[in-house]
Amino acid sequence: MIQTQPHPSRHRSLRDRQHLISGLLFTSPAIIGLLVFTAYPLGASLYYSFCSYSVLQPPRWTGLANYRLMALDIAHHGLLFQSVYNTLYFAAWSVPLGILVAYLLAILLNQPVRGLAFFRTLFYIPSVVPVVASSVLWLWLFNPQYGLINIALQHIGVGNPPGWLADPAWSKPALILMSLWGVGNSTVILLAGLQGVPAEYYEAAELDGASPWQRTIRITTPLMSPYLLFLFVMGLIGAGQYFTQAWVMTNGTGSPANSTLLYPMYLFQNAFQYFKMGYACAMAWFLFIFVAIGTLLLFKTAARYVTYGE
Repeated sequence: MIQTQPHPSRHRSLRDRQHLISGLLFTSPAIIGLLVFTAYPLGASLYYSFCSYSVLQPPRWTGLANYRLMALDIAHHGLLFQSVYNTLYFAAWSVPLGILVAYLLAILLNQPVRGLAFFRTLFYIPSVVPVVASSVLWLWLFNPQYGLINIALQHIGVGNPPGWLADPAWSKPALILMSLWGVGNSTVILLAGLQGVPAEYYEAAELDGASPWQRTIRITTPLMSPYLLFLFVMGLIGAGQYFTQAWVMTNGTGSPANSTLLYPMYLFQNAFQYFKMGYACAMAWFLFIFVAIGTLLLFKTAARYVTYGE
C-alpha cells in the first residue's frame, strides 16, 4: 500500500497559520487598545467635525459648517485668528531659541571638565519637574511687583521692568522664556549626537589651523543636522500642543487681552466650556493638517541642509 506524504508547503502553511494566531493572541491587548483608544477617537472626532455637537445632545450633521465658521473667524480676525497668531508667534520664537540653547548647552556639557556628571544632571532636572509645579514657580518669578526676575532687573539698573503676564506686550515673551526652562531633553539628545562625531575630523581640522569656531561651524553643525532636524520637527509639534503652562499661568483665560490664548487653549474652551465639541473637533483636524503639512515640507527640503552619515 502506497502512503502519500503531506506536501511540505502544506506543513509550512499550517505552521505559519499557527504562528499568526499565536502572534495575534499575544498582541491582542495592544491591538484592542489601539482600536479603542486611538482609532475610534480619531474616527469619531473626524465625524464630529462635520456635525453640530454639544455633547449634551446627539450630533447633527452640518457638513462643512464648522470649517466655514473657522474661515470666517480667521477672515474677520476673531478669537480663532488671535489664537492662531499667538501660537505661530510662540512657535517662531520658542522652537529656534530652544534648539539654540540646547545646542550650546550640549557643546558645553561635552567638554572634559571636572564635575561634568553633576552639571549634566543639573541641566536635566528642570525637564523632569512636573509641568504644573514649574508653571506655578514661573508665575511667581514673573510677578511684576515681587517676582525674582524684576527684582534682579531693578538691581542691575532697569528702572521700569516689564509687566510680564500682566502686560500684553510681554506675556508671549514670558511664555517663550519659560519654555527654555525645559530644554534638558533636547540637550541630552544633542549631547548623544556630539559624542558620536568622530574625533579624527577635529584632529585633521586642527592640523589645518581651523579655530574652535570654524570646527563647530564646518564640522560639528553639519554632522549634527539630523538631530537638529528631529528637534525642530518635535518642537513644531510641541508648540502646537503647548497648553498646560499657559492654562495654569493665566487660569485658563488667555489673559491679558487674549495675548496668551494659544490654539490648544481655545480648542479646549470650545470643547469643554462652550460645549462646541463639533467646532473643537474641526479645530483639532485643522491643527493636525497644518502640522502634517509643515512636517512634510521640512522632510522634503531636508536634503538641502541635512547631512547624513559620516
